[in-house]
Amino acid sequence: MWEKIKPYIRIYIIAIAIPIGVGLLSTLFTKDNMNIYEELIVPNIAPPALVFPIVWTVLYTLMGVSSAMVYNRRITDTADVRSALTTYAVSLVINFGWSIIFFNANAFLLSFLWLILLLYFIIKTILEYRKIEPLAAYLQIPYALWVIFAGYLNIAIYFLNT
Repeated sequence: MWEKIKPYIRIYIIAIAIPIGVGLLSTLFTKDNMNIYEELIVPNIAPPALVFPIVWTVLYTLMGVSSAMVYNRRITDTADVRSALTTYAVSLVINFGWSIIFFNANAFLLSFLWLILLLYFIIKTILEYRKIEPLAAYLQIPYALWVIFAGYLNIAIYFLNT
């Protein structure tokens, strides 16, 4: 039995490691500028900085699990799986770029527009995943909701600090 599930476990580990790796790489590129969050005027409902890495770890894990679920359907839904995972990969690249735009460039309006682009690709991923594996699509919903909240925080920071 172990031999049958071993490849699936490896797929899930790799799939979870990819978004977590993207998040860690983004942190590496922005770590010297993340203290700006503490210096900004933020809306009253903004969480403390400590909350962000916890939430992102959970979201990256959900993203990885859902992408593995979709990937495991590659034999029966080859073209759809390829399209869905490509859309997901684009969203990861966009996700990576947001931190650099926000923290390194302090381009708060541009980072808000970047989040709208990210949200578009998250929704597109959800719709494509839903055709293949509905549970995988549902696991992306917290990500979309968090990005909507992040968008609110981002645009509020723009207005409060300009």
